[in-house]
Amino acid sequence: MKKPEIVIGAAEQALVELNPYIPGGVKFEPHVRFVSLPSDLLLIEHLSSINLNELVAFKGVVTRRADVMHKVKMAVYGCAMCNTEIRLPVDRAFVPPRKCDECKKFGTMRQLEEKSSFTDIQRAEVQELLERVRGGAPAAHVELLLEDDSVNCIAPGDNVDIIGTMRLKQPIKTRQKQELVYSRYIEVNSAQSLKRDFEEIEITKDDEARIRELSKDPRIGEYLIKSIAPSIYGHDEVKRALALQLFGGTKGKTMKGGASIRDDIHILLIGDPGLAKSRFLLSVNDLAPKSIYVSGKSVSGAGLTVSAEKDELGEGGWTLKAGAIVLASGGSVQIDEFDKIAEEDRAALHEALETQTVSVAKAGIVAKFRAKTSVLAAANPKYGRFDQTKNLAEQFDVPPTLLSRFDLIFPIVDVLDEEKDTKLAEHILSTHRGDEKQETDYMMIEKEILRKYIAYARRSIFPKLTKEASDKIREFYVELRSRGRDVGSVAITPRYLEGLVRLAEANAKIRLSDVVDAEDAEVAVNLFNYVMRQIMVDRETGMLDVDVVTTGKPKSTRDKMQKVDTIREIVKEHLKHEDSAAVEDIISDAASYEIDEMEARKIIAELLRRGELYEKEHGHVRLVR
Repeated sequence: MKKPEIVIGAAEQALVELNPYIPGGVKFEPHVRFVSLPSDLLLIEHLSSINLNELVAFKGVVTRRADVMHKVKMAVYGCAMCNTEIRLPVDRAFVPPRKCDECKKFGTMRQLEEKSSFTDIQRAEVQELLERVRGGAPAAHVELLLEDDSVNCIAPGDNVDIIGTMRLKQPIKTRQKQELVYSRYIEVNSAQSLKRDFEEIEITKDDEARIRELSKDPRIGEYLIKSIAPSIYGHDEVKRALALQLFGGTKGKTMKGGASIRDDIHILLIGDPGLAKSRFLLSVNDLAPKSIYVSGKSVSGAGLTVSAEKDELGEGGWTLKAGAIVLASGGSVQIDEFDKIAEEDRAALHEALETQTVSVAKAGIVAKFRAKTSVLAAANPKYGRFDQTKNLAEQFDVPPTLLSRFDLIFPIVDVLDEEKDTKLAEHILSTHRGDEKQETDYMMIEKEILRKYIAYARRSIFPKLTKEASDKIREFYVELRSRGRDVGSVAITPRYLEGLVRLAEANAKIRLSDVVDAEDAEVAVNLFNYVMRQIMVDRETGMLDVDVVTTGKPKSTRDKMQKVDTIREIVKEHLKHEDSAAVEDIISDAASYEIDEMEARKIIAELLRRGELYEKEHGHVRLVR
């Protein structure tokens, strides 16, 4: 660890002296790599001058990677005067020859690139693992130098275990003087991708025994749900949804043709201010070992997905840098003030939410990144508070195409209820009084055990649907579709069918069950029903209509708009032959389109009020051009 250069050099020399036979006459040039050194002890921010030229081991997440370049390994120099050639190995102490040893002439030695041998090198950058940065400290980062067979073994967004020697870069030079201030980099000996994501938490045999014991309690689901955000009173449906999101669906499923099926659950919380939406997000951020919390206008599309930056690691070209959703791949991202993100930045999320990849074509670079991340977002209504008389989906500024990507959308509405308000006030005040023992009818699970329980379930439990669960989900889906058919609207789409399966699988994982039974399907159906009753109901007709979310307008509104367009077209048709259109003639023509007289008069009055029509004379109208 203290003298790695001597040990590694000696080990490689010993291997060369073994002189093994390699077919094709290829020269044997071994590399000695060290792996499995304890990397949990050292943080990147703790690397200091005492570690110089020592072997260090740490974990990090790759933020960017430069293109592969080629460095001279064995330099061949020739004399321009006498054609003498010399071979010099290029190491850290390498100095180019200034004179020819044969003819003793100065400045005649030229490098012969075609006779020199080269090796691949690549620069990259890692920053502190997100779960190891606590207390609001910024994540430290360090540059890596990868060589030969190590190049291209890591990618932006990967969690990596790095073992290497800490070196100094050339000192900073100014016009006046040379500053003796150095920056550092790690000469990588080995870099291994961890690829363990959420499941990286270490679970001992004792932990596993305790988790298995807990799972046998018939009320384990209730205990888990109550242990998520315990400081928030009520909102059991939201807590249940967050628990299901933390556990996630069954991993590794693919469709015919090989396309993977998303197992992560996305949730959107929309509600009146001051109702603990942000605290829900922070609670999940605290529980998920790999998670990133971002907020509002401080977020850009590039910061969420991938940005193109000038490459300071390479030759000054462009490089791609991973954003929050890519860096948290395998974990969770919490996005607060979701409605405050600019529209063009939100557009970057469509692909990340559905296919869990981020495709980029920026600065001439075309690439695709893995973004297997569950998203929990929170937004506020457009006008500060919800209006209970209007459709909820029309009251928040999130495009319908993005809304439909969320499995569950919870409106958190401030309802005046004296009994509930009394209990909530007592809950908050008892916390401020410091009451240690509040009377509860459930067992609180400690945060560390809860985190290990979730990690164990995600790592070891892969439940499959039983016929009973499939039948229950199918019946619910078919019933809603037929109900929609009766009223001429869409009550549910196939996208939500997959969401129901994910929710049922997550509930089975809470019980550490290998099968998804009818009870799990019932939980998924009840939760989805709750969300539908809250947000997917057309306030005018009282009917379930998924178009409230998927298009932003319920069927009743779309029908009205269609009738308005019909009246407008009738007026246009009359104006082709006449100077103005008689109102009575318009009403008469509208009857053939099943628009009755009262409705036709209402629409004409509305168009007059909006200034789209004007009265040329009494009873005759024209379109405003």
